[in-house]
Amino acid sequence: MSPASPPNPAAETGEVDAALRALAHPRRRAMLRLVLGGERTASELAEAAGTSAPDASRHLKVLREAGLLTMRTERTSRLYRIDPARLAEVRAVLDEFWDDRLAALKATAETMATEQTPRRDTA
Repeated sequence: MSPASPPNPAAETGEVDAALRALAHPRRRAMLRLVLGGERTASELAEAAGTSAPDASRHLKVLREAGLLTMRTERTSRLYRIDPARLAEVRAVLDEFWDDRLAALKATAETMATEQTPRRDTA
């Protein structure tokens, strides 16, 4: 086991929990994927996600409140983009679950590979 990671202030305040709850819905995950490539309007996100404008608005509100999206207004449009800092916080929390497991899996695989290496007779 590796030493415990330093406490993550975002995780302690429940911000990451809110982000994880927001990511639990497949339509919100789809909308988040859509903004990975750049800003999108609410109507673009609604159309691409196959939902109505009111439904998209509710999902975008959840994503904004969870800190996963930011919004800016340009003339009459609302443009949404991903918040990379919050996404990094979520990933860091999830990585905590995998780092030790992957290290253990690697050690097991290396041990198995060493044990299965054929030995050559030198006689």
